[in-house]
Amino acid sequence: MPDQDAIYPSLKGRSVFVTGGASGIGAEIVRAFARQGARVGFVDINPKAGAAMLDEIGHAHAFAACDLRDIDALKEAFAALAEKIGAAQVLVNNAASDDRHDWREVTAEYWDDRTNTNLRHMFFAIQTVAPAMIAAGRGSIINMGSNSWWEAGGGFPAYATSKAAVHGLTRTMARDLGRHRIRVNTVVPGWVMTERQKELWATPEALERQREKQCLPDLIAPHYLAKMVLFLASDDAAMCTANNYMVEAGSI
Repeated sequence: MPDQDAIYPSLKGRSVFVTGGASGIGAEIVRAFARQGARVGFVDINPKAGAAMLDEIGHAHAFAACDLRDIDALKEAFAALAEKIGAAQVLVNNAASDDRHDWREVTAEYWDDRTNTNLRHMFFAIQTVAPAMIAAGRGSIINMGSNSWWEAGGGFPAYATSKAAVHGLTRTMARDLGRHRIRVNTVVPGWVMTERQKELWATPEALERQREKQCLPDLIAPHYLAKMVLFLASDDAAMCTANNYMVEAGSI
């Protein structure tokens, strides 16, 4: 059970869209916004997990099943969320998949699929919600990056390249949208102990190596990412834009 979140009065009643919100870091972000009294709409490729999350947080919120690699489907899903909870005032571009792959075996088709999974939808999600934010004269967009490329991590070149590009997307969109008081930032996770990570890669040996890399001895739970996202979405972060906010325990 996470320790208590700070309360941000500015988030109460705010309409928040989250991609990949049914599991992992995304699920903690959805829960955190719901606890703030925000109106949360989220999309996920897994309809069963999405329905379960909606049951958990309550049907005053909204869920739409969507494969974000299909941009038309993304736009339709966002329209459905807006119909239920209103146009997005906050967008959290969270959805991604860090599948491992050997650089020698990557095909052009696989590269494109990984880019579509980890990067392309972020731009089109921004493009979809930005007009309503511009009309409102404010908004907060939070893109989830990764410290994998900062650390020169290997074993997933298409993923690391996509995540490095997220930082460029954040910087350029912060410039283009800033005149409308729309803030765009990147949250940069370290190795976060989601259930997927625990099942696939978090061996005792790997965890010990990770602790040695971090300045802090504790492993990173998903709710620590949600706390940073809440801050950046709130009016407390009114002068924060175009930057990276690291949540990686000082990993080197």
